[in-house]
Amino acid sequence: MARSSNELDLTDVPRSRLATLPTALEPGPALPGGASLWVKRDDLTGLGAGGNKARKLEFLCGDAMAAGARSLVTVGAAQSNHCRMTAAAGAVLGVEVHLVLSGDRPDHVTGNQLLSTMFGAHLHFTGAHHSHWGELEIAREALADQLTAEGLAPYSIPIGGSTAVGAVGYVVAFHEIMAQCSAAGIAPAAIVHTSSSGGTHAGLVAGRALWRAAGHDASAPLPEVLAVGVAKGVNIGMPDVADLARDTLAVLGRADVEVDAADVVLDTRWMGDDYAVPTDAGDAAIDWAARHGGWVLDRTYSGKGLAGLLGNATDGRWTHGQHVVFIHTGGLPAVFAPGGRP
Repeated sequence: MARSSNELDLTDVPRSRLATLPTALEPGPALPGGASLWVKRDDLTGLGAGGNKARKLEFLCGDAMAAGARSLVTVGAAQSNHCRMTAAAGAVLGVEVHLVLSGDRPDHVTGNQLLSTMFGAHLHFTGAHHSHWGELEIAREALADQLTAEGLAPYSIPIGGSTAVGAVGYVVAFHEIMAQCSAAGIAPAAIVHTSSSGGTHAGLVAGRALWRAAGHDASAPLPEVLAVGVAKGVNIGMPDVADLARDTLAVLGRADVEVDAADVVLDTRWMGDDYAVPTDAGDAAIDWAARHGGWVLDRTYSGKGLAGLLGNATDGRWTHGQHVVFIHTGGLPAVFAPGGRP
């Protein structure tokens, strides 16, 4: 089937329906400086207690099932939301799931680990520090080789599900947000989200590029896609988000669509001392969200992301009459793990 330049065509992209979509776009209070906040509730995607990874897993698992996989393998920090949601996806699809995690096996599992265990996943603790992603990825590859030798036909997923296939989920999300904004009668000045492994960011950048290529920016300026970096890798350009966005467009058969370096906007000021190390600004943002909208954010991702949004608003990046969308990427289970709340 020929692809239209005016529509998002997923005809040839394998997909496992796992998420409850579309998620709500909720109005929030005025931001410092007077701009209006809107919250995209991707914490309510349904799968395994929700979160942004459900969107990626629809396409990753679709690819896995199309390839005949009999198991899923992925990797993350001890309280990884992505790992928990991969475990839930395996339960839905009826395939075995193996999770490679940082740190040592605890005496009692809590938060995301507890849910992953409930979903039937096998947890493999590496002893690695949560910020040593290279060491964790090597362990994932070794486990995938072992499972292959055992005949389990694993589909191996990098940290965060941040591949070109996974990023397709946030191409879909960009189009979903723009349709919801149009229905609400607003033109967003920015879409703000947290970035760690780069897949959500790349998908949004690719979605924005497709929107521009279809001529949708003729009636209103395109929103800036602003990422708040919370991991060392993405903060120094690893992965290269523009390249990952181009690869994502190629998966969609739209390698003709251009992505410029200027399309990638990353604010690196909000990570603090390290990945998964809480910050005062992040904790203040968590309190702000809870008390202004009843939103529950986590200390690793969404709290730091909102801290970046509030900081930019305070600095005057947006003004009265503008609209800013914050993608709430989830993280609720980590609140109930040790150190999970301010």
